[in-house]
Amino acid sequence: MTEKLRILITGFGPFPGAPHNPTMTLVARLLRLRRPAFCEVEFSGHIFPVTYKAVDRELPQLLARHRPHALLMFGLATRTPYLRIETRARNAVTMLWPDADHTRVRKGLIAAGAGAKMFGPHTAKLLRAALGAGVDARASRDAGSYLCNYLSWRAIEATCIDNGPRLAAFVHVPPIARDGASHRKGVTPRITLEQLVDAGEAMLLEMVKLTKRR
Repeated sequence: MTEKLRILITGFGPFPGAPHNPTMTLVARLLRLRRPAFCEVEFSGHIFPVTYKAVDRELPQLLARHRPHALLMFGLATRTPYLRIETRARNAVTMLWPDADHTRVRKGLIAAGAGAKMFGPHTAKLLRAALGAGVDARASRDAGSYLCNYLSWRAIEATCIDNGPRLAAFVHVPPIARDGASHRKGVTPRITLEQLVDAGEAMLLEMVKLTKRR
């Protein structure tokens, strides 16, 4: 590559039932990383409001402004105590839960007549990177039917267009308390904030390698 590698890292803001979204802190921490492997990489970050309109409006704007070669996206899975590396986006949108703007969708599909969209085999390498950082991480085939899945679908779409990102990945993180420990009462913390940052850094390093090869 003759041009500087560009990677866009995204998270989500608060949403109903989750007044503190740890992906906001995670993205900020990853953007501050300084190490030799990142010297020739240009990072940009963004926090999406948890609304369908925001994703549809802001994702194209971000792609046009930053022209990233890769997307590394994070979202919160409130009921999962481990890291989930998503392998696909389902053609599904929940009609039960409104977004942060209280918008409730009226149909359960993102695109009529379409099947699931796959991120690609690189997700297995991201999983190995997260495991190598010492955290409990697992592959997932179900990104849900809320904004995380919706953003995943739109991001995979973007990788299929000319001059779009070469790679995209979505990672669900567990709830992290403000003091860095799991907020679930009666449950021994499985992933602290610092471990989450370590796993994010490991996956980011892997994304840099994978994108350069593309």
